[in-house]
Amino acid sequence: MNKQIDENFIIKKCKKNNRKYQRILFEKYYGKIMSICMRYSKDREEADDYLQECFIKVFNNLEKYQSKGSFEGWLKRLSRNHIIDHIRKNKHIYLTENEYNINQLSEEEVEEEFYYSDQIGAKDIINELQNLTLCQRTVFNLYIVEGKSHEEISKILNINIGTSKSNLHKAKKNLKKLLKPKLKMK
Repeated sequence: MNKQIDENFIIKKCKKNNRKYQRILFEKYYGKIMSICMRYSKDREEADDYLQECFIKVFNNLEKYQSKGSFEGWLKRLSRNHIIDHIRKNKHIYLTENEYNINQLSEEEVEEEFYYSDQIGAKDIINELQNLTLCQRTVFNLYIVEGKSHEEISKILNINIGTSKSNLHKAKKNLKKLLKPKLKMK
């Protein structure tokens, strides 16, 4: 029977740069952090790059973790923020989405919810998210997955609220098209 190693002990060893325990920590959280990386990336290669960068950042900042609250929550937040920082730094490349005025959309289009049936799993959605533009994918993740408001998204990405709303609308519309064969529409 494998004895589960205490997380605080693992973190303590990782703070001392013990490679064995860094590997244990990496393996323990690989799936959860890769899931975040996949949601924000355009493909597996970019997700792998994000994953590596996130864990480097984690190990370089582990001293800042003070065992207050969930380590997993801290790790996820640090990883998401790292990816968002990368996107924000490259805004001139990625977030110049051909925006249109949100006021041109009907209220029904803006308020339309993204529904999916039990036939579609998270993996299907993540795969299709990678087919969206980076701006659409990022806004979708921040709004739907992270629960951020358009005002918060506009501050995080340094874009206007209308751009956030229009990209969420485009993301939902494009995801519905991509998932249509498996999707039960409202």
